[in-house]
Amino acid sequence: MIENLPPCPKCSCEYTYEMNALVVCPECAHEWDPADGSIEDGAAGVRVVKDAVGNVLQDGDSVVVVKALKVKGSPSGIKAGTKVRSIRLVDGVDGHDIDCKIDGFGAMQLKSSVVKKA
Repeated sequence: MIENLPPCPKCSCEYTYEMNALVVCPECAHEWDPADGSIEDGAAGVRVVKDAVGNVLQDGDSVVVVKALKVKGSPSGIKAGTKVRSIRLVDGVDGHDIDCKIDGFGAMQLKSSVVKKA
């Protein structure tokens, strides 16, 4: 159990509480692991995004898709091993934090948990 819980990195609420291994904010419902380095650092405002194997990603990196992905409205999905160039890190919806263009599919967002740095 953590004695001094950190404030919420999203809304800076001081009334956070501990639930299992996570810390939860009662105001914005944000959940995070205080031991994990992939959350926003409240003091510096720097967001660190890591790929499926733990490498830190940056804008302009090239990544490789590590598992086959289904694409809504497409008869075929994105195959594992597809290389994606010039990614852009964004604050996306539902964990989709990579904005990119994939040949044959166009612009889309990916989760960092399904790619690895090339």
